[in-house]
Amino acid sequence: MTVRPYRLLFDHALARTDPERAHHAAFAALRAAAPVTGRLPRVRGQQVEAMGLRFSHPLGLAAGFDKNAVGIDALGALGFGHVEIGTVTAEPQPGNPRPRLFRLPADRAVVNRMGFNNDGAEVVAARLRSRGRRPGPVLGVNIGKTKVVPEEQAVADYEKSTALLAPYADYLVVNVSSPNTPGLRDLQAVDKLAPLLTAVRARADDVTEHRVPLLVKIAPDLSDDDVLAVADLALDLGLDGVIATNTTIGRDGLETDRAVVEQIGAGGLSGAPLRERADDVMRLLRGRVGPDLTLIGVGGITTAADAQARLAAGATLLQGYTAFIYQGPLWPRTVVKGLG
Repeated sequence: MTVRPYRLLFDHALARTDPERAHHAAFAALRAAAPVTGRLPRVRGQQVEAMGLRFSHPLGLAAGFDKNAVGIDALGALGFGHVEIGTVTAEPQPGNPRPRLFRLPADRAVVNRMGFNNDGAEVVAARLRSRGRRPGPVLGVNIGKTKVVPEEQAVADYEKSTALLAPYADYLVVNVSSPNTPGLRDLQAVDKLAPLLTAVRARADDVTEHRVPLLVKIAPDLSDDDVLAVADLALDLGLDGVIATNTTIGRDGLETDRAVVEQIGAGGLSGAPLRERADDVMRLLRGRVGPDLTLIGVGGITTAADAQARLAAGATLLQGYTAFIYQGPLWPRTVVKGLG
């Protein structure tokens, strides 16, 4: 299936299906097709050495698609060089009430207020243990705060997830930037973020025989000064990288009718409208941290030209999610091929 026929299928059929139901059905189909897609020629691109890891090319799948580590290798077979699972919380949780996922086709965007629905760190860790170490995409594990845990207990909550999941991660991501868990973004403040990241680093080192790279994921809604403060913190703490950016709570400049947007309500916006701000944040980060720190660019990357622009802005690696929904299963191969 090429990208164009998939676009027609999406616009005339999938777009009329409940987004969350469509996601589960499509993901199940991808997993069922894994014996076939696993025999496809491996996607070859420009290899990237980062954080002591070797990536077959820059493009990976962002957290949020495979929350529970059920389709890592099926997604890798489609052409993603790395797959970031999660966000996983220490305790299992159902997430926010439905409906909680909405498409904005005119903007090639999605609004979600999923609320970190996932099976919990113990179940996901068991799943990763059963999968074992095998050839495939580089595996990132994204961890977040359990909703019912108060802020003053957030560090212990992240430590629990770290202890369970770090042994199976090629790299670990602390997510403090989703808008859908109350109070989570408050943890991006440097005075709160520093002790959290220090604790996660120490716990990861306690439970692994080798050093697992640690990154933090930030929101596009941070002020420029706050972005620079996080960059300085990453250097001070010796983090391995920063992922920029998560979804936005902003709704400016959308083509979708304002009444429709207002009816959808709260949630994080992802997709093409994030591209410009995500580029700007990447340039800010790279200008501050210098050439060596790994920066993963995510947000609004749809075409190979978008990907190239993010790399030019300073990204070491790239991730996508919303474009994968709109463009279909050949999207990662198309982008990687376009990067040359």
